[in-house]
Amino acid sequence: MPFRPFIAYLTLEKKYSPHTIKAYEKDLSDFSLFAKEGYEYNSISKVNYAIVRSWVVSLVEQGISNRSINRKVSSLKSYYRFLLKTGEITESPLAKHKALKTAKKVQVPFSKEEIEEVLQLLKGEEGFEGIRNRLIVELFYATGMRRAELVNLKLGSVSFSENSIKVLGKRNKERLIPLLPFVKDTLVVYLEERDRLPNVVDSEFLLLSKKGVKLYETLVYRVINSYFSKASEKVKKSPHILRHSFATHLLNEGADLNAVKELLGHASLATTQVYTHNNMAQLKQVYKDAHPRNTK
Repeated sequence: MPFRPFIAYLTLEKKYSPHTIKAYEKDLSDFSLFAKEGYEYNSISKVNYAIVRSWVVSLVEQGISNRSINRKVSSLKSYYRFLLKTGEITESPLAKHKALKTAKKVQVPFSKEEIEEVLQLLKGEEGFEGIRNRLIVELFYATGMRRAELVNLKLGSVSFSENSIKVLGKRNKERLIPLLPFVKDTLVVYLEERDRLPNVVDSEFLLLSKKGVKLYETLVYRVINSYFSKASEKVKKSPHILRHSFATHLLNEGADLNAVKELLGHASLATTQVYTHNNMAQLKQVYKDAHPRNTK
């Protein structure tokens, strides 16, 4: 594999997830094939920017979105930064590349009323799967964790004595999130139901299917989409929107931005700041009510 050292770097040093690494490999392989078939380059370490630009144009002509193209080019940038670091090249062909313009995505969070309606629906759920589904929704809204983080929770992640839950985030970074009483109560009931399963295969994991195996991400998505379709008319109803709602509602209630950053497991404050636009209506009202010139 021509990219083996780079993949090892992403795996061991950057600690990227297998899913992310697979995406990098595909992007590099696709560009490598383009350079070989179109320009007879056997190694993309030798290409110039004109070839990269031709690849970008070909992707645009295929109807691939600017956002997806930017992600693919970002994979190339990372690869060339690695080659610079190892001394294989002295200049990146992407040094002066500018990303394609993309429309800003606005994620619309669920309202408090929509979430409350779903939580009320879930109170009537019984049996193992019903209690588990209630716990899934409550964990997302009470902790703001990512879908991948939720399915990888271990039994040992939960501490009832400390009222906290340990989450393993991106790049294997751990963070502790407070365990709210209503989630703790559901956890107790869920664990009782879990103990009654006739066969537990993946015993180390917290959330299981009725067959006793670890949950997969698609099932978690279906659970969220199914329940929120009964309470919301929003186009997108996903675990990420629940995470988005968690952050937005905390900020709307006056939570400190840095505290929300830590709870979400963001590496940069700038990433957390995307949630602050939802505060604008509230800020306008505070401004209107409080500014001394407004009464004149």
